[in-house]
Amino acid sequence: MKTGLVLEGGGMRGLFTAGILDVLLENNVNFDGVVGVSAGATFGCNFVSRQIGRSLRYNINFRNDPKYMGFRSLIKTGDLVGAEYAYHVLPTQLDVFDFETFEKNPTEFHIVATNVKDGTPIYHHVDKMDYTGLEWLRASASMPIVSTPVVIGDLEMLDGGIADSIPLRYFESEGFTKNIVILTQPKGFTKKLTKLMPVFKATMRKYPAIIEAMGRRHIMYNHELEYITQQQQAGKCLVICPSDTLPISRTSQNAKKMQHVYAMGRKAGEQNLEAIKQFLAK
Repeated sequence: MKTGLVLEGGGMRGLFTAGILDVLLENNVNFDGVVGVSAGATFGCNFVSRQIGRSLRYNINFRNDPKYMGFRSLIKTGDLVGAEYAYHVLPTQLDVFDFETFEKNPTEFHIVATNVKDGTPIYHHVDKMDYTGLEWLRASASMPIVSTPVVIGDLEMLDGGIADSIPLRYFESEGFTKNIVILTQPKGFTKKLTKLMPVFKATMRKYPAIIEAMGRRHIMYNHELEYITQQQQAGKCLVICPSDTLPISRTSQNAKKMQHVYAMGRKAGEQNLEAIKQFLAK
């Protein structure tokens, strides 16, 4: 029986997840595999490289650097989050990612992206965090409207949350039958059709499949929540989520809010630590 960790995205809401992951690292709680979507991927990789505090640290340290994230980057490059700077310069030179530990760690690391041609999810096992591996991270976290699609081989991709926001079914199909699911929305949350559909239709005309996928994303998401609830009731997964809506936006550059959401995650991790250990030990 393989144990898995399923990580939802949500931009800076993902710092809640990062707080939980750091508590798990500090208490040597391990998994056979991790699957992350969007921020769940970009922050979750630090769990596999075992770098406590890195997700919070670099987001605070570089939050005001226009090359890292901001509208100047968006206007200049087409990407709100700087493609080369954030995904290649930062992890190799400025806040160095532990590539060696990541590659030696037996924990599998999977990400989800969305195929812009047909709006379907693309699942990828990242076994080496080289330039291409970092590009897979970027693909998973490239939010539509504020990102250019990422091209790897013959694939053109955007944010994985468009097509599969909480990939529990996928991980189960990969043999991970006992999973911890970390959500960045509170219990009882129901997603509604985005109010930005007119913006999607105006800016994403080249990608009609993405427009269509965004139009049904709320339906997909709510079905996934229903499935997760069923699996938890059946004892096949354990869900950890915020007690209330996280007080931060997807693209916030406010250091106090980042620290607060991360602290909320740490508290949730500490409160659920014994339950997690017991669930994994069954």
